[in-house]
Amino acid sequence: MQLPRRVRIAVIAIALCAPFWVRGETPIADRTEAFEQEFVLTAYYSPLPDQCCYIKGSEVADKILNGNGTHGADGTPVYPGMIAAPKSYPFGTRIALPGIGTMTVHDRGGAITEWDDAHRIDVWAGHGEEGLARALAFGVKRVKGTVYPPKAEKPAEAVDLAKLPAPLERLTPYIVSENGLLDVTAKFGEKSFSVTILQQALKDAGYFSGATTGTFGDQTRESLRRFVSEMRLQQPEDHLTELTAAYLIASRDLTVQEHVVPFVNPQSGKADIQKAQRALRFLGHYRGRTDGTYDDDLSNAIFAYQQSTQLVGNKEAPGAGRIGPLTRGKLLTEWGRKMVGMQAKKLLLLKQTKALLATRGTLVTRFLGKGDNGAQVRTLQELLAKHGFFPAEKVNGNFGELTRASVLAYQLERGIVKSDKDQGAGTVGAMTMRSLRDEEVQRAFRVVRGFGLAAL
Repeated sequence: MQLPRRVRIAVIAIALCAPFWVRGETPIADRTEAFEQEFVLTAYYSPLPDQCCYIKGSEVADKILNGNGTHGADGTPVYPGMIAAPKSYPFGTRIALPGIGTMTVHDRGGAITEWDDAHRIDVWAGHGEEGLARALAFGVKRVKGTVYPPKAEKPAEAVDLAKLPAPLERLTPYIVSENGLLDVTAKFGEKSFSVTILQQALKDAGYFSGATTGTFGDQTRESLRRFVSEMRLQQPEDHLTELTAAYLIASRDLTVQEHVVPFVNPQSGKADIQKAQRALRFLGHYRGRTDGTYDDDLSNAIFAYQQSTQLVGNKEAPGAGRIGPLTRGKLLTEWGRKMVGMQAKKLLLLKQTKALLATRGTLVTRFLGKGDNGAQVRTLQELLAKHGFFPAEKVNGNFGELTRASVLAYQLERGIVKSDKDQGAGTVGAMTMRSLRDEEVQRAFRVVRGFGLAAL
């Protein structure tokens, strides 16, 4: 996965420009008056667990890129108004940046240096997906700011991150969750791309009619409450749980076939009566034979179900012991709910399988490119070798030209890229990582379904 062009340009510039300090100039720590300075601004964020998207493919990799994400270099907890500045800027230095606000230096960074014509500043953009979206949208800016040294009279901090754009659609290229909802979290009051995914899933399942804004408000909570209630799940409505996510995915993907529960009465044909017997047995309401005969066992089973669902009061009621429109509708709803539950159980087992493989280090969990090395590159090479794209005897944990060519061959074969000129060709980005992980998880899942997790 390649970074956007303007971000790549900024990274190249950072790498090529050497830091400087004008000899003889009064250190900022000793100054008592404010002064103006040219700055090149970028933004960073604090990664959180279970995000839909990471700029480097995982929480761990993003923390390496952005720092741990909990405190600045001086120990101050991250907050709106924190910036990372070169070492010549003492902690506590305040900087007014046009169009952004007045912020305070509490952090450092390996690329936060001084150039001949400008100083690098990194603005903290927030937590999680919203913070990442804001950092991506922030891009690279060049402005003239006002520096207030610690000994100078300083204005109060004044910054409102909410005023900085955080378009969640910017996260789409960085989605790393194969299972969508199962790999993310979303809670009431939150704005994130994960909420967008939840809203779209609720909409696809017929429970949400609003706009997919990415904001978890009252309408989203009510939609989730209705879904949880109709699925008879003992789950909260103010945040998405793993179980609810599994049920929602299964419900969204389920197509209810009405023919599985036909209308039935004493004059029905043998085939329809057999279908009804199978459906009722599947739902636990019938224990008789599947012989296509409308007898007392079948009639009594239908009547008992109708009474349990308050459709009829006694055997003399119209439709008692027969499957008419109302009874059929109830049975179809129950049939769909049971099918959803079975598929949800499968999805949760699939996620357990993936988690087990991840703990064993057999899955690629971050983006990789030429020049990278270590255990993750070795895992990549071993997976490519397993699929016939890399020579097993060459596995060494170094991402060189051979690994790049092997990744490209895999991408071309899987249709991830069309040529070596495509963006991301020869590197492991979101799509390539998902494909590699999905194939390995599916292979292991076939073993798990047959013999259990202990077989892995």
